[in-house]
Amino acid sequence: MQNLNNTQFFKVEKEPELKVKDILAIVYEALTEKGYNPVNQIVGYIMSGDPTYITSHNNARSLIMKAERDEIVEEVLQEYIKTKLSN
Repeated sequence: MQNLNNTQFFKVEKEPELKVKDILAIVYEALTEKGYNPVNQIVGYIMSGDPTYITSHNNARSLIMKAERDEIVEEVLQEYIKTKLSN
């Protein structure tokens, strides 16, 4: 048995932070797997802030709530502009 009079130390490993782009990819895939229209569902979430637009399948709902909605819009717009300018 350990001596409980001494301070015990432990190190907690941080989860690697996902980028908004990665979160969107995971959420998109989860919505597709469940048979939802991912564009409609993600837009519904962005516009309302209601997380029930996103399935809990594959932890998608928890993941999308880790990103700010304005960051999601920013990521989508950046990708759109990048795609349009490269054509």
